[in-house]
Amino acid sequence: MKQSASAAPPPSRLREQATASASARRIYGLVLRYWYVIRSSWPRTAELIYWPLVQMLMWGFLQTYLAQTSSFAAKAAGLFIGAVLMWDILVRSQLGFAVAFLEEIWSRNLGHLMMSPLRPAELVAALILVSLIKLLVAMVPVAVLAYAFFGFNVLSLGLAFAAFFANLVLMSWSLGLVSTGVVLRWGLGAESFAWLIVFVFLPLCCVYYPVSTLPVWLQTVALALPPTYVFEGLRAIVLRGDFVADLMVKALALNVLYFAAGSAMFAYFLQSARINGTLVQMGE
Repeated sequence: MKQSASAAPPPSRLREQATASASARRIYGLVLRYWYVIRSSWPRTAELIYWPLVQMLMWGFLQTYLAQTSSFAAKAAGLFIGAVLMWDILVRSQLGFAVAFLEEIWSRNLGHLMMSPLRPAELVAALILVSLIKLLVAMVPVAVLAYAFFGFNVLSLGLAFAAFFANLVLMSWSLGLVSTGVVLRWGLGAESFAWLIVFVFLPLCCVYYPVSTLPVWLQTVALALPPTYVFEGLRAIVLRGDFVADLMVKALALNVLYFAAGSAMFAYFLQSARINGTLVQMGE
């Protein structure tokens, strides 16, 4: 009896395990709800795939044309398609995060969630998982078609693709936290911000051209953005066959700062909405 009693975990450990299990169930329940919404509506699924597919086809055919008329474009085969696919990872992941949050407001359910045992960190974790699910639904078919139409296999990038993917989704979650925080602060009048915020960075992240193309004073701004290093790294692989790990380390360091700032902003605006009682009125 003494041995079995001494082998039992302390009560504090049991409480921690029970708390972690309950937290995981709440996150799983919220993710499952979002999945049912996606699965039950084919227009939602089609919308996820439509724009990445159009972008890939447009830039892919443009690159095919340029490859026929330019030796440089022929050498850089896959550069435009790779850039489009990487950019769409950032866009789809950010929109997947933000739109899932907006749907709670449109359905007037956000106030109910905040009055439930669900914690803000659990809500953010669920939104992150939903953004990954939506990203896979959108990008897997597009990546397959990119290989079928243009012979570009994104998985051929190997370890570099994993580094690119991780840095882009981290940045997308930071932008998602900022955009949802803005909606919490200013209501649905600012919902367009959730759709536009990522495109503000399109000319600055140097998706289709190197940083040296920008004016000198703007290069400093571009180098403060993690996606810039991803697209510079993509060009280094396509044009020179080199994976520059230093670029990914710099991008990761910046992403940690951006995610911390986005989390702090989201928490601040959520607390402000709770104090001012605007959560239950946000859908009106």
